[in-house]
Amino acid sequence: MAQYKSNPVTVHRSAESITDKFADLSAFGNALDAMSPADRERIGDVKFEKDSITIDTKQVGTISFKVTERTPSRIVMNAVGSPVPLDLCVNLTSLGSDVTEIVTSIDVEIPAMLRPLIGGAMQKAVDQFGDLMGKLNS
Repeated sequence: MAQYKSNPVTVHRSAESITDKFADLSAFGNALDAMSPADRERIGDVKFEKDSITIDTKQVGTISFKVTERTPSRIVMNAVGSPVPLDLCVNLTSLGSDVTEIVTSIDVEIPAMLRPLIGGAMQKAVDQFGDLMGKLNS
């Protein structure tokens, strides 16, 4: 199992309020709409529905992530349609009553010899998702 982590981002919301945002993922579409065209292009084609996120990439095609765990410290989404087992995790650390550090991670089961070939794409994906989490301040 390989794990790729984003840089931590700090948002001015409680961990509980962030977890509540994950109760209906379609609300994240508003964050995409507020992004600049350059940032929006970098994120790519992303669709938010109540319990899932669907990403369409040139490299892999369409992959959906369905929420399987929601706690005040962690949200886990399992990939549907991925060629390999893959989880997207949002790890929340409360830094105060209204400040939370977020680190996103991708846990993927890939053979060691393929990691150099796709590791860069996995890191880029988790960094982009981490950037999106930073938009929770707005």
